Amino acid sequence: MSGSLQRLGTQCPEISSGLSRSAALLYAFVCGSAVATVYFSQPLLDEIAAEFGINNAVIGTVVTATQLCYALGLFFLVPLGDLLDPRRLVTGMLALSAVALSIVAFASNSLVLFAGMGLVGFLAVVAQVLVALAADRSSPDRRGQVIGLVTSGIVIGILLARTFSGTMADWMGWRSVYITSAAITVCMACAFLIVTPAVRRPFRKISYPDLLRSVKDLFMQVPLMRVRAALAFFIFADFSILWSSMVLPLSSSPFSLSHTAIGLFGLAGAAGALAAGRAGKLADRGLGERTTGAALLLLSVSWLPIGLLNSSLWFFAAGVVMLDFAVQAVHVTNQSMILSVRPEARSRMTGGYMIFYSFGSASGAAASTSVYSWAGWHGVCILGALISVVALLFWAWTRRTSGGQ
Repeated sequence: MSGSLQRLGTQCPEISSGLSRSAALLYAFVCGSAVATVYFSQPLLDEIAAEFGINNAVIGTVVTATQLCYALGLFFLVPLGDLLDPRRLVTGMLALSAVALSIVAFASNSLVLFAGMGLVGFLAVVAQVLVALAADRSSPDRRGQVIGLVTSGIVIGILLARTFSGTMADWMGWRSVYITSAAITVCMACAFLIVTPAVRRPFRKISYPDLLRSVKDLFMQVPLMRVRAALAFFIFADFSILWSSMVLPLSSSPFSLSHTAIGLFGLAGAAGALAAGRAGKLADRGLGERTTGAALLLLSVSWLPIGLLNSSLWFFAAGVVMLDFAVQAVHVTNQSMILSVRPEARSRMTGGYMIFYSFGSASGAAASTSVYSWAGWHGVCILGALISVVALLFWAWTRRTSGGQ
């Protein structure tokens, strides 16, 4: 297997030495739009359940199925970016995403709805293919900056997805969310074709099963990838702990905020994510480790103002900005560092890394709601702070290892 991996590497040069800022901005928008489709359903569950006559205890599995299919897409689709023409791959995935979104929009029964939601999640990983492509097309001295910009689009898409879908549903019904998203996806596919040149790669003698198995080889061969994947698990568990449970106290007395008002906190989080996109510049200057340490320290501290929710919404909002800034800074640094190690395996490294992100998000969501029911909001904040401190200690312990290639 290692021989196949090395053979693939010798036959797969980098795509290009430059990526314009306008193309990078388009990639960021496409990434945000794609990942947002995974989260559209969350504020729409009540309306969907009522229309299809689905039990409230069952409708939540829509989110679970979408997230599970997203994780499957990370493993089965993203590595294809190292084997196929990424221009055709991304365009094809966007076209199929538009079809999947249309299936959901025009679903006539719950079976079609669930199938469409699964396809939406499976194909949303086109965002990760684009991250690897952006890294390929960037010059080495700007790679971290470009990755920061593109991945900021992903985080902003996650944060604003609920606000977008909730507003559209209030205006024109839940189906309009998916019809509009399908139309946007088609436009994005056309724009992507315009800004992305055709790529001519030599034939690679490696089978699809070998390509998938080589992801394991990368984890075995690259210590940096193991460390950064573990950090991804920790930071996105923290991210999910906050965003999965914050609706519970905010929608209850004494706040009793509407879903629209709660969604506005996504704007605060997006501001933090945008600011952290500059972490890629520091990684380009060789300051990735320092950036990681500082961001993990900030992540730990952010739970203090978040814990003051019952005293002040302003303190809480400041904590949200701090947490999202810290998570995005570590995430950008992680990808900037690992995608500089094996240029021939960027899609596989992205897919493997993001699987840990997916596991962390799922674990954080499950843990936060359970802890909230047992220990309230302060219990959630203690859980988040503990995971932040564990991540910081883990980074400090593995700092020398994470410098290995």
